[in-house]
Amino acid sequence: MSWINLLGFAAAVTVLASFCMSTIVSLRSMARASNLLFILYGMLGGIYPVLLLHLTLLPINLIKLYRIRYRPPQTIDPTKGVRFPA
Repeated sequence: MSWINLLGFAAAVTVLASFCMSTIVSLRSMARASNLLFILYGMLGGIYPVLLLHLTLLPINLIKLYRIRYRPPQTIDPTKGVRFPA
């Protein structure tokens, strides 16, 4: 088994681990690691569909992780049930 295959297995394990996460921040962080490993695997193995998919998913995961970490706190107006920034 080549080291490129081991890289692919490591990437697959990170996908599996992301499904075991209990919070959205940890899930997105693990997905980001998975994307990076699959990008390396796709480049080094010449597997262009995998490379293209994870080059597309990486910025999505980064943006969503950024929005989760830096969004303003939300409060709920109990009379209207409407969310608005605090």
